[in-house]
Amino acid sequence: MSDIQEPVDTGNDKRDGLDRCPRCGATEIGPVVGTHKLQCAFCRYEWEPGAFDAGAAFDVPLDEIVGTVTTTGVADIEAAASTMVTLKCQGCGAEVVIDTGRSLQARCHWCRQVLSQNTQIPNGAVPDALLPFTVTHPQAVELIRGFASRRRMFALKRFREEFVPENVVGVYMPYLLVDGNLHADIAGQGEIKTRTYQRGPDNNKTTYYDADVYRVTRSFDFTVDDLTVESSSARADLDTSRNTNNVINTILPFDTKNAVAYDARYMGDFTSEKRDLDIAGVMPTVRHQLLSIARQTATDAAPGYDRGIRWESEQLDVKGTRWVAVLLPVWLYSYYEKKSDGSAFLHYIAVNGRTGETMGSIPVNVPKLVVAALVVGAVLEAIAIPIVAASAW
Repeated sequence: MSDIQEPVDTGNDKRDGLDRCPRCGATEIGPVVGTHKLQCAFCRYEWEPGAFDAGAAFDVPLDEIVGTVTTTGVADIEAAASTMVTLKCQGCGAEVVIDTGRSLQARCHWCRQVLSQNTQIPNGAVPDALLPFTVTHPQAVELIRGFASRRRMFALKRFREEFVPENVVGVYMPYLLVDGNLHADIAGQGEIKTRTYQRGPDNNKTTYYDADVYRVTRSFDFTVDDLTVESSSARADLDTSRNTNNVINTILPFDTKNAVAYDARYMGDFTSEKRDLDIAGVMPTVRHQLLSIARQTATDAAPGYDRGIRWESEQLDVKGTRWVAVLLPVWLYSYYEKKSDGSAFLHYIAVNGRTGETMGSIPVNVPKLVVAALVVGAVLEAIAIPIVAASAW
């Protein structure tokens, strides 16, 4: 990969602190969920910021990206950088502390005005862009209720009693978006079926296949647009013995082309998590996904091998990449299960805050599930035995 270029400055010209309505000067500004608009709570004025790509001059074609193009929002995180930031209220002079690991806004405890963290800071909390919520809280509640209801039969009794979908919270999750300009060289063996035949007695036949084997190579350029990668180490922890973080990735993709330039006023009542992984920290994951894309591209380019292709060697040349830090909207319901052996497990049900795609896990009553499986197995066996006996005659 070529050298890293000078970062594209995606910061805004706003100061930290009071962020006023352009019409009346109030600081009570929040998102109009379901749209990309912001609204002043006093004068009801609404406006819509522009798309991020245009504002950051990111209109260079993917196949012309050279080197590593970064933004100020994906700068390496300083190890000593604190999540706690102190802002001075321009309204009354009070000093207000914001925990940027959870939120990027706070209310002054004296004059009650809202303070915003607008500038990018070295702890990874402030991204380049943000994708607003369009799925509302009532919609998310119904989606989660429906998901759990369809699995209610085998859920733990305690979960059924404690399940309160109204407790779902909206969270902005940190991701890195990667554009890539790449070249791949892939080689392997492909098979084309020439004959199918069966051998053995009538009631126990085995099917055999004959195939011609060919050496297959593919060399090609390809591009990747907005590859979405976790940039929070806590969410990237996919240890399924402790949690179901993996369900968050199952609600992808997001329509990231509709992202807007970061504006703390989109936070509203939502919380946020900060990025704690740099480019180097996610590079192994990115490279693995790029190789997967290359293999699939090569497979699609060789449709004639009806018995499939086994790729044996692959080489990836990264001619250029472009990186953007973004916050993406997720409605999240969590349930902490305390197991009988003393261990704990954290279940999640996640809703894509843009599309409504829902996935998750619920605690299962294992004995009840085993009994159901045995009953189904017994029924299938009772049906199968007469059929097999009749065919033997």
